[in-house]
Amino acid sequence: MRNYFIDLLTKEAKSNNKIMLMVGDLGFSVVENFKEKYPKQFINAGVAEQNMTGMAAGLASEKFHVFTYSIANFNTFRCSEQIRNDIDYHNYNVTVVSVGGGLSYGALGYSHHAIQDYALMRSFPNMTIYAPGTRSEIANCMKQIFKSKSPAYLRLGKTLPKNLKKPNQPHDHAPGKWTKILECKNRESRKCILTTGAVIDDAVKMQKKEEFSNYHIYSLPIWGMKYKTLQAQQINKWDEIVTLEDHLEDGGFGSYILECNSSIQKVGETKIKLKSLNKNVCNTVGDQDNLKEHFKFAH
Repeated sequence: MRNYFIDLLTKEAKSNNKIMLMVGDLGFSVVENFKEKYPKQFINAGVAEQNMTGMAAGLASEKFHVFTYSIANFNTFRCSEQIRNDIDYHNYNVTVVSVGGGLSYGALGYSHHAIQDYALMRSFPNMTIYAPGTRSEIANCMKQIFKSKSPAYLRLGKTLPKNLKKPNQPHDHAPGKWTKILECKNRESRKCILTTGAVIDDAVKMQKKEEFSNYHIYSLPIWGMKYKTLQAQQINKWDEIVTLEDHLEDGGFGSYILECNSSIQKVGETKIKLKSLNKNVCNTVGDQDNLKEHFKFAH
């Protein structure tokens, strides 16, 4: 995912000298091509994410579109005050790019578990969350980010789906709109698994189980406060929704969908179930796949 993101950013920088990429002394083996082609549009801020975020806000105030790039917890929680006061408050055009969403860096322990980032980033009023799960979704998220002039949070997983037959099928991912990923055999079914981010493989595995064989799979890669009314309209079309995310339940994507549902006058007509990470994963170290299996994620 991160390599494709850098490819798209490098391509955009060729025709837009206002694009800036800032890294927190990491990303090497990924960002070199951008750095070599556009050295004046690249800054290594060092292991100083708070300073990086403050500088990004300053550059954005001078009409630059700045991308801050780091492992998920480092450029979110470590510099949440700068995101809140310097970027979101002023509605600056800064995109916080997090690699390793969820348990991608599970073997490095809790400091690298990005399992509360949605809760933080979706609390900022001007922030839009971009959580792509396929190559097509990455391309469309970047297209929307380049058009936008507001704060953005781009959350990237480690790998692209392996179990999806047409993972690169093009879709028009309009902000706040659900995208059909995979139909179930019963096309008339009014049940769906709704994902965000890099959990589409997990949703496909879920659908293969008898319990969820009658559920379509949809994704919502672009969401946030400003799209809550739009969610309420889409929720109303379904009898049952199961949300799936690599994040803790509290404050996460499923909680967001429940909040959206509460704004519908006839609350309760759509059954919503949440599937998320077990809180005990906070105390556990291991490979992403092993952690998911151990805690029965998407079971």
